Amino acid sequence: MVDKIVENEKEGKSESMIKKAAVFLCALCLLLVCSFSTAESVSVPVIDNMKVFEIPDNEALRFVRELKTGWNLGNTFDAFDVRNWYRGDELGMESAWVKTITTREDIHALKEAGFNLIRIPCTWKEHVDKNDVISAVWLNRVKEVASWVLEEGMYAIVNVHHDDRYVENFYLDKAHYDRTAAYMSSIWRQLAEAFADTDEHLILESMNEPRLFGTQWEWSWDSKNAQCQEAMECINQLNQLFVDTVRAAGGHNATRYLAVPSYCANPWNAVSDQFVLPTDSIENHIIVAAHAYTPYNFALNLNSTDRTFSLDDGPKKAEIAGFLKALYEKYVQHGIPVLMDEYGALNKGGNLQDRVNFTAYYVASASARGITCCWWDNHNFTGDGEQFGILDRKQAAFTYPEIVEAIMKNCLIGRE
Repeated sequence: MVDKIVENEKEGKSESMIKKAAVFLCALCLLLVCSFSTAESVSVPVIDNMKVFEIPDNEALRFVRELKTGWNLGNTFDAFDVRNWYRGDELGMESAWVKTITTREDIHALKEAGFNLIRIPCTWKEHVDKNDVISAVWLNRVKEVASWVLEEGMYAIVNVHHDDRYVENFYLDKAHYDRTAAYMSSIWRQLAEAFADTDEHLILESMNEPRLFGTQWEWSWDSKNAQCQEAMECINQLNQLFVDTVRAAGGHNATRYLAVPSYCANPWNAVSDQFVLPTDSIENHIIVAAHAYTPYNFALNLNSTDRTFSLDDGPKKAEIAGFLKALYEKYVQHGIPVLMDEYGALNKGGNLQDRVNFTAYYVASASARGITCCWWDNHNFTGDGEQFGILDRKQAAFTYPEIVEAIMKNCLIGRE
């Protein structure tokens, strides 16, 4: 009798466990179905009705077309104010902001996805000695990652990124110009010498977003303000010094494509008559570099509730088309190459379709005018900060493949 009771209890428990397992499996299936349906609900548009503009057929614009589309290794070698965290482990500073190091697998994943340009932003201030000599350890690590890009057959950009935050080395006025010129030319010379044997697949960029850091004019350059005018004059002089310094460094630097920005890399400042391109010893090898997270409230402003971008929204599309039109008319239609080497739209929680729409329109509108774009990826996917990440570098896999698909389907509109 006791054995019978125990047997019945076992049978009851077994049935209960089976029921629980069935419920769990049903819930899991439902979750997977919802996940797939969510992914499938995002449609990737092709902007094939975009007006195509006449693009001069010259070497420089063919070069920019060859770049196809790009991606930024953001918040990595450009991290700053982190030396005290990594005393004795300089290479650890690479992961200070992104909590991971860059791998060959990451670079290969980008190549496989269709990217052909990797921008490697670099802040050098915490890696130089009192004579402005760059640490060999840090420079060699940057060269290693750049070499992975080049070995994949892609193009790489190496620049001077957040050094403009340190007034003791960089400030855009006449009082600080001599020190600024000495510091920057030292960095440029060392970079040019380090890559002297690397061909045109390596592009050097003079500065990132040169500006009057910490002032009311930091992001709002005023063409009529004397301080702003002086800052622009300094930028013009520095860009000229950059070109002269690189060209004199020997090797492939004599013919290397070089990128230069205007004040804070704003495209509207790039079309100002006060911004002057450097003269060069080789014809048309200067690329105008610009950044635009536009429309601002949608793409960049964390404090804005604007999280939508519809392909039927004329005013928002006009904001993008406006600065691209200005760049086209000032430069591209005259055969001068332009690169939007930072753009993107941050994640605002569940607005993936809007980000996909934005990306498709942005790169298509740029490509139709002969301009190549480079997505800003800071490897941030969570929290309250700017979430521009699309590649999970720890997994060498894309978190938002739909954005990548939107880039690839639209990045050569009008240039195929």
